[in-house]
Amino acid sequence: MWKEISGKETYDRSLIIKMSQSQKTYQLTSDLQICRILNGMWQVAGGHGQIDTESAISEMFSYHDSGFTTWDMADIYGPAEEYIGEFRRKIAKKEGEDELDKIQALTKFVPNPGPMTRSIVEHYIDKSIHRMNVKVIDLLQFHWWDYNDTSYLDALHHLSKLRDEGKIRHVGLTNFDTGRIEIMVENGFKLVSNQIQYSIIDQRPKVKMTPFCQKHDIKLLAYGTLLGGFLSEKYLGKPEPTRPQLDTLSLQKYKNMIDAWGGWALFQELLAVLDDIAKKHHVSIANVATRYILDKPEVAGVIIGVRLGITEHMAENCRVFDMKLDSHDNDKIKAVICKSQDLFALIGDCGDEYRH
Repeated sequence: MWKEISGKETYDRSLIIKMSQSQKTYQLTSDLQICRILNGMWQVAGGHGQIDTESAISEMFSYHDSGFTTWDMADIYGPAEEYIGEFRRKIAKKEGEDELDKIQALTKFVPNPGPMTRSIVEHYIDKSIHRMNVKVIDLLQFHWWDYNDTSYLDALHHLSKLRDEGKIRHVGLTNFDTGRIEIMVENGFKLVSNQIQYSIIDQRPKVKMTPFCQKHDIKLLAYGTLLGGFLSEKYLGKPEPTRPQLDTLSLQKYKNMIDAWGGWALFQELLAVLDDIAKKHHVSIANVATRYILDKPEVAGVIIGVRLGITEHMAENCRVFDMKLDSHDNDKIKAVICKSQDLFALIGDCGDEYRH
């Protein structure tokens, strides 16, 4: 299915597309099916290498042709919404308007705290619709920085109205904690998802978020699952990197999580275990880390960042759907995790790392 040619990974797209759709996709709602691996576009916002627009949009075609058709972005992710808009224009011209139905475009509304009137909320939603070149936003994921300002409930009220009026298909959340979601549910808001950090080392969602979301049929979209690239062979058996060596915002962010979780020595122990499991299944460490989170029943999908035009891992990501972790694999992982610090006790619930 893939081979090394001149140091680059190539692959037969026809084989990728034939992968089991029941594994590769998830019915998030009755009218919205998403890929279980979503293309995360935070990486185009800066801090992850210089992105060339033409190369980026060209590579979006490659993801689409390979069956990775769900894009996760935000109104604050630099040109991300414009990229999806231009991609949609080009693919419609090249392959016809019907091809647009195969694309799922998820974005986020991330306003500054303050009064949330109908006109303010609608202004930003209309702006996203225009930039993304869509008639309706498939999933609008709402984020709020300051819980002390309860205007987030006003924003949700207006977002729900815009959903009912057809500008938004579904309303979800990003990085809200369980307590705040409980308030929203008690106020009658219909929410389909919450996007949160969830990885082998960051299992805070299991404490409060998962039981609540399962009870109220709210699915989780997980990011940070690969720790910005730390969960890979690249760091196995390597000395602890210095700060100047962490050349992306993702690596800087997730190195802090590793430090809080248990430090570099314990992380190396985890990588060694994951490497053994990966070799057993003929996959990569990243595949094992992704599969581990996808196996959580409350998780609808995992968001893996795309550095469009710089690096890509389409063929590698496909291998996630060809493997299954067994009880022995999970026991080995658990044996390392039990030596780590309690991140829930250290940091708090999901999203609390953004509000300290």
